[in-house]
Amino acid sequence: MRVLIAGSGGLIGTALAGRLRTSGHEVRRLVRRTARTADERGWDPPSGRIDEGAFDGVEAVVNLCGAPLLPGRWSGMRKQVLLDSRVEPTEVLAEAVAEHGVGVLVNASAVGFYGNTGSTVVTEVSASGEGFLAGLCRAWEGATAHAVAAGARVVTARTGLVLAREGGLLNVLRPLARFALGGRLGNGRQFMPWISLDDEIGALQHVLEHDAVSGPVNLTGPAPVTNAEFTHALGRAVHRPAPWWVPAIAVKTALGQAGEEMALFGQRAVPRRLEESGYDFRHRTVESALAAAT
Repeated sequence: MRVLIAGSGGLIGTALAGRLRTSGHEVRRLVRRTARTADERGWDPPSGRIDEGAFDGVEAVVNLCGAPLLPGRWSGMRKQVLLDSRVEPTEVLAEAVAEHGVGVLVNASAVGFYGNTGSTVVTEVSASGEGFLAGLCRAWEGATAHAVAAGARVVTARTGLVLAREGGLLNVLRPLARFALGGRLGNGRQFMPWISLDDEIGALQHVLEHDAVSGPVNLTGPAPVTNAEFTHALGRAVHRPAPWWVPAIAVKTALGQAGEEMALFGQRAVPRRLEESGYDFRHRTVESALAAAT
């Protein structure tokens, strides 16, 4: 299969490109500069420009574009950047998928779609929630409309917190834990829908290759844990205690709405569609995922 990836330079995109090539697929990458290698094609989402021939022979598109949600507060300007960096590229790619008759579009999204769900288990049929992230994810997924209308198989991959040896969430948390500075955030009861990098990439490849999978798919481990449970598991993984507690008011004071939604909101999201479609998780527990990442 010839797969075109947008956002291939990040943690997930780099790993996915490598995995697909190892599995015998041909990978072509969209880059926001002049193409330098045989597998690159240039594009500019704000202008809608894509290099001629970029979609020649392409059977599937994976869109992983999106500016980082953290660090920093979400000012009005920053919120617009977060929105534009997701919706604009998705609209351009969805229109190109429709125009060129590409059969598959796998588009990034996030479990933030569900808002703050407390201890309620949420699956792909659960309603969207409240908050900036929920609205962002709705707009992000809605931007695939042209591809859906054209009859492409569209998967919106609602990813959880990716646990990786290099990059991602653990780049911030691992050093704190190793110096025994880790601790629960707020009351610690908010759920953290984690997934290992191995399973994130495996799941993306799975949905690319399985024609029966479409619509929203939760890319999360099968056993989400609370923030308190995650903090203690990380401490055990690095052989350090996790004695501290960061009050909710401190998180909100430091990061405002970004801190509240990213650190204090939680989703007890489970990967029902992945498991029903036969995906076999390599890391079924957070302890296993942390052992692989630390």
